[in-house]
Amino acid sequence: PEVINGRTHKATVVDLSPWVEYEFRVVASNSVGIGEPSRPSALLKTKAAVPVVAPTNINGGGGSRSELVITWEPVSEELQNGEGFGYIIMFRPLGSTTWTKAVVASVESSKYVYRNESITPLSPFEVKVGVYNNEGEGTLSSISIVYSGEDEPQMAPAGASALSVSAAAVEVSWLPIPWNRHTGRVLGYEVRGW
Repeated sequence: PEVINGRTHKATVVDLSPWVEYEFRVVASNSVGIGEPSRPSALLKTKAAVPVVAPTNINGGGGSRSELVITWEPVSEELQNGEGFGYIIMFRPLGSTTWTKAVVASVESSKYVYRNESITPLSPFEVKVGVYNNEGEGTLSSISIVYSGEDEPQMAPAGASALSVSAAAVEVSWLPIPWNRHTGRVLGYEVRGW
């Protein structure tokens, strides 16, 4: 802090965070040194302001067929800048010009799920997440690409064959299912025998 002239009896403190409680002390100094601080002032809360920090780590994906799951890192309380804090979620199919907007009014929220039967499995969406409070809408995050939920595989593996390798073991092989943009990646296979 700046050193204030000894004949001055008030000062303006700047660069404080909005909607935060502060208390203040005053310390007198001279050429000999610094004295004891005053007792703390009463708590004083700064006025609310529009939030300026956007959520980070915008991600998502997964979910069920016909779902777009969007996740983010919640904004900490000291950066919410006022009451009535919530999140604004904006998304659109990649290549589209029209944004869909949703509001999540819960401070603790870190996830939004959009369900619509017209969503094609594993489709890319442009996503932005912003913030608001009673003072107005704040900053939006930069755009992230999030994919809608996958569908189950639509075909069985081909070329299954079995080879006896011992009295108690059989080696089973098959051709992998090719990756399909509409159903997604195959995470595993189940081998059944009878």
